[in-house]
Amino acid sequence: MTVVEQSEDLGRKAADAIFSKKGTDIVLLDVEDLFVLSDVFVIATGTSRPHVQTLAEAVEERFREDLGIKPLRSEGQAEAEWILLDYGDIIVHLFQNGPREYYGLERLWADAAKVTWSEPAVSESSAEGQ
Repeated sequence: MTVVEQSEDLGRKAADAIFSKKGTDIVLLDVEDLFVLSDVFVIATGTSRPHVQTLAEAVEERFREDLGIKPLRSEGQAEAEWILLDYGDIIVHLFQNGPREYYGLERLWADAAKVTWSEPAVSESSAEGQ
């Protein structure tokens, strides 16, 4: 498995964690050829400050528990309009809706290919509890 494939898998794992906490508009971009410091950007939206903080916590918890890794750095946790979690090979960008539209990372990185990711299927036991 190449480094980029590993980065894409990490991005998908982050996306799954975000999805598990009802994050929306999840996009993964392959920025390997465009950005020297990282291979994949994961971009997602939360509905409020607490929701964006919860999304960040979900990613951090999943990576810590499953992979034993912590972000190299994180920014924006207090304000939670835009939280950045830097894991080196992947960078997770979690936004509230307004700042996501304003900064337009997908527009800035329009030359980046999208990484394939699908929302996990809802298990029958989860669906029955709703």
